[in-house]
Amino acid sequence: MARACDDRIALALSQRLGLPEVLGRVLASRGVSLDGAEKYLSPRLRDLLPDPSLLKDMDRAAERLAAAVRHGEGIAILGDYDVDGATSAALLVRFLRAVGSRARVYVPDRLKEGYGPNAGAIRLLAAEGARVVLTVDCGTLAFEALATAKPLGVDVIVVDHHVAAPSLPPAFAIVNPNRLDESPAVTAAVGTLAAVGVAYLLAIATNRVLRHEQHYTGARAEPDLLRWLDLVALGTVCDVVPLKGLNRALVAQGLKVMAARGNPGIAALAESAKVNGPPNAWTAGFLLGPRVNAGGRVGRSEIGARMLATDDAPEARALAFELEGYNAERRAIEAAVADDAFARIEAGGDPGPVAFVSAEGWHPGVIGIVASRLTESLRRPAIVVGIAGEIAKGSGRSVPGVDLGAAVIAAGQAGILLNGGGHPMAAGFTVQRSRLAELAEFLRARIAPSFRESPGLRDLALDGALATAAATPALLERLEGAGPFGAGNAEPRFAVPAAAIVKADPVGDGHVRVILGGGNGGGRLKAIAFRSLDTPVGQALLSARGMAMHLAGHLRADTWQGRTEAQLVIEDAAPVA
Repeated sequence: MARACDDRIALALSQRLGLPEVLGRVLASRGVSLDGAEKYLSPRLRDLLPDPSLLKDMDRAAERLAAAVRHGEGIAILGDYDVDGATSAALLVRFLRAVGSRARVYVPDRLKEGYGPNAGAIRLLAAEGARVVLTVDCGTLAFEALATAKPLGVDVIVVDHHVAAPSLPPAFAIVNPNRLDESPAVTAAVGTLAAVGVAYLLAIATNRVLRHEQHYTGARAEPDLLRWLDLVALGTVCDVVPLKGLNRALVAQGLKVMAARGNPGIAALAESAKVNGPPNAWTAGFLLGPRVNAGGRVGRSEIGARMLATDDAPEARALAFELEGYNAERRAIEAAVADDAFARIEAGGDPGPVAFVSAEGWHPGVIGIVASRLTESLRRPAIVVGIAGEIAKGSGRSVPGVDLGAAVIAAGQAGILLNGGGHPMAAGFTVQRSRLAELAEFLRARIAPSFRESPGLRDLALDGALATAAATPALLERLEGAGPFGAGNAEPRFAVPAAAIVKADPVGDGHVRVILGGGNGGGRLKAIAFRSLDTPVGQALLSARGMAMHLAGHLRADTWQGRTEAQLVIEDAAPVA
């Protein structure tokens, strides 16, 4: 299915900007106008970054944090255990260090403490001397935990982006563009920020207060906040928020900072993941992010934040090495859970508007990743639930147009959940085992209308057709200008018609590597179908040696020993009639 596009605008964009016609189609299908094309291709933060004071409680939070810095008060950061939480915590640690303060990072253990703030953690941090606790990527629904803070003399500042309930917990300040009492204009402008984006705005606001109070005098220089955009980019990409507007600018600029590898943790992570060449959104989301996540999923929850916050290169390398081990363990556990989940879905028939699957003993650290794989494969929201005794914990991923976080919050308001929350593309919850069937029916009914209205969820949207000879590094470079790609800014997908399958072999962990040739344009092109060995697509490729097939997929760079070539990542294949 061709992606919706105004052909006249596509042609005009190509001609005016001197772009390949296929790139004109990519831009036009993403709503880029003739007048806005140049700014779109070169997004600048100065054009899109709002005044942080527009958010409710931002000035109150910035003034309190600045006062804690000025008076040497104890500061603690309580974060989530995913990449968004780790990058948010690391960014604020680095900012506070640069302005002459220190912060203790606390990340709850996924299995023992669960998600977000808890009363025990607040009491521990207070006993250690914290007078300000920043909760990052969590806290908006932590009513009971935050109620313990004020009697202990602790001011809690919530820095979050998850959808809020009608009432808010008792915190000193709650900075969240998705508060229900937030201005619609503010929510429209920054409501899709990841938590690390909100934390970055808090750093900007606090820095402004410190500047006004003449904190930067003598030997202490004002920090360059742009140097931490690599953390913002990593957290934003990995939290699967829409890469449009401000988010797109933050990631575009952050990837440039990341390429310099000035953060020892990111540099060690890239080395461990064998990232060759400049980073992009795909390498951040699929190579770096999973390794940061691995500590919180199957290892030590705080290790990712520690690695990203340290300036000690040997320590960063040691932590990255430890994360690599956890990541290998995570992958083995994930594979077992995924195989079981796919088998259960297949046995159950049509999953309806949301794939909902549960089982005893599934590790809670991998259910979110498995939900992502189900969503990608089934092209619909998916929820995976691990059961332990009478308690079940679930994690879900969604598709554009279906607000999964709102559906989960509605289930909580209906009294079905013990707790839960999220944002449009991802959500998590805890529920009594006895209410799982009720929850599944509630979510299916809630999601069904928006799922039916979401266009193209079950079809591959194509941006154009390419001959193998046209898939060059030069075209890749031009396509990168339309990125970074991710949620809300779909990576271009192309058809390669009548491509000759010169060679096809199994490789790595269930992948199929292909050499393409011939077709109408001549030339050869490397291709790979990830995790496809036991799928119809993989088997079709292996049996098509010497034949021609129509292929669909993404064009990505393959860098090896300093040389970059184009490679097609195959998503679907069909025989030539």
